Amino acid sequence: MSDVVLEVKRAKEASISMAVLPTSVKNAALEAMASALDSRRAEILEASVRDLEVASAMLSRGEISQSMFKRLKIDDSKIDGMIAGIRDVIGLADPAGEVMSALDLDDGLTLYQIRCPIGMLGVIFESRPDVVPQIMSLCLKSGNSVAFKGGREALESIRSLFSVLRDAASSAGVPKEAFVLMESRSDIDSILGLDGYIDLLIPRGSNSFVQYIQSHTKIPVLGHAAGICHVYVDRVCDMGMAVDVVVDSKTQYPAVCNAAETLLVHSEAAGEFLPKAAVALGSRGVEIRGDERTLKLVPSAVPATDEDWDTEYGDLTISVKVVDSVQEAIAFINLHGSHHTDAILTSDMSSAALFASMVDSADVFVNASTRFADGYRYGKGAEVGISTNKIHSRGPVGMEGLMIYKYVLIGSGQVVKDYVGKDARPFTHVPSDKEYPFRGGRRCPRGRRSWERSGAWS
Repeated sequence: MSDVVLEVKRAKEASISMAVLPTSVKNAALEAMASALDSRRAEILEASVRDLEVASAMLSRGEISQSMFKRLKIDDSKIDGMIAGIRDVIGLADPAGEVMSALDLDDGLTLYQIRCPIGMLGVIFESRPDVVPQIMSLCLKSGNSVAFKGGREALESIRSLFSVLRDAASSAGVPKEAFVLMESRSDIDSILGLDGYIDLLIPRGSNSFVQYIQSHTKIPVLGHAAGICHVYVDRVCDMGMAVDVVVDSKTQYPAVCNAAETLLVHSEAAGEFLPKAAVALGSRGVEIRGDERTLKLVPSAVPATDEDWDTEYGDLTISVKVVDSVQEAIAFINLHGSHHTDAILTSDMSSAALFASMVDSADVFVNASTRFADGYRYGKGAEVGISTNKIHSRGPVGMEGLMIYKYVLIGSGQVVKDYVGKDARPFTHVPSDKEYPFRGGRRCPRGRRSWERSGAWS
């Protein structure tokens, strides 16, 4: 058994201890992690400089993209954001052991549904080293073990962050074995084959990278393969607002998965909207690739190809198409989108209602930028990733995506034979007010889940 497999096996074993860590220990560990990032920021910044030197050469050779290069940089502001994010997780309610429901099957026979950690997670990611504090803090608070495998372009930064955070958590009583760092390229193949130990894989990176992970493992994968997001400008809308939202959706951070890649405009609004939008986008360096009707209204646009409608640019490029109805826009989005985040800009709430109900995406927005699709902005404290899955978790995934549940049945000697046959004893199946007698026992708050709380991760 290789060293990597042994480390993951130990982390899997440690996940049992992680699942029952007291909240006080978790919060102390998180505070120790935040303080360590602050006190050891010099070595983290030095590691980032070394990565950027190597990545600059990789960029010149075409081995990484410009957007990937941008995500590598760590500065004081980014470290401040990491610290704030970890401290915000301290303020989130501990979900482990929470009572989701309680049902009396009969007198003295109560069934509890208890929230619990998934167990052992694997996180494989490219570029962004701030994935480490984000996910490690959420895994710690939710009671999960985790193995990280980052890209070689961020090797020094990831190693530094991981070491700082694991040492700090361990000093507060968290099992050191619960956190594993894999560094060699061969470790990716190793981690993909560990379906006997790893319960869930979370890939973070490019479209092709996530697709590779999804197609080369038996482990369940939480994530999205692409971020082809649309903004649709409806027949009637506030044109000034629409221009502002489109510009923000495309340019606020064009390298990320929730940036808009395609703009759809109703034919009745196109004559007024597109020239204004073209000026605003052009002033920020955006290249417009348009269909025939767009080219007539925006002479500076480049003709779009069929490939453009299915492309995640991750850069200052946007494809534009004129449509004749909200129904056409919806059909186009469901055909060409990646089911990530899509927005409608409109003054017609009937159009908004149709769009919200029929667009098959994890996030559907009305009169708001696609860039709001984010775990921090959703009040989750931080984000594990964004999922376009239709099972387990969808959209920006916070701590709830790291939890599952178990059923605990507490009886007083009941046997099934008494509940079958001609004179079978009936089940009552009524909601129970009995307190869960073991560790945890907190009722799930009504109206708001315990993890839904405003955060400060930047």
